Amino acid sequence: MRILVADDHDLVRETIASFLVNSGGITTVETAATLDEALDHVAGEYIFDLVLLDYNMPGMSGLKGLARMKDAVAKVPVAILSGTASPTIAHDAIAAGAMGFVPKTLGSKSMVSAVKFMAMGEVYAPFEFMQQTQEKTVANLTERETAVLQGICEGKSNKEIARDLDLQEVTIKLHVKTLSRKLEARNRTHAAMIAKERNLV
Repeated sequence: MRILVADDHDLVRETIASFLVNSGGITTVETAATLDEALDHVAGEYIFDLVLLDYNMPGMSGLKGLARMKDAVAKVPVAILSGTASPTIAHDAIAAGAMGFVPKTLGSKSMVSAVKFMAMGEVYAPFEFMQQTQEKTVANLTERETAVLQGICEGKSNKEIARDLDLQEVTIKLHVKTLSRKLEARNRTHAAMIAKERNLV
């Protein structure tokens, strides 16, 4: 099993690599400090079983970096690693195609298990982390869903909302579908009507 770990913090990167190398079953762990370095690695001789990307390292630009890496590695699973990202960002990453989200606070055994799990093609997201209380607004919408609803009410397209929120358009489509279900709206126009009637935004 070959793993690529990309993180701009030397200690974090080397510690994770050490966990993985000493776990057994992982033959090669390559490391990179930036997204560009990681892209150089995947363009090389190795075919990786999993790519781990730090959400905040240079070159990532949020989830745009995830999209660049996914384009570069085709069917190889790509996961997001972070010590600061919120559950909302974790949900957005998985919605955008990440194989999982790994908090840096995970213990060594849990992290190794998560990496092996994702390398086998299974989506990983730590339950307790994902269930952490997020800021809620009326109608039980999350903060992100409320921001998307605001964009809909302003007459913006999914592409424009995605640009405003620095997300992928497919992620916005998912949020529109979810918030429409919560509002019992038939479509985005109906959702905007409901939002204005209830003063939700």
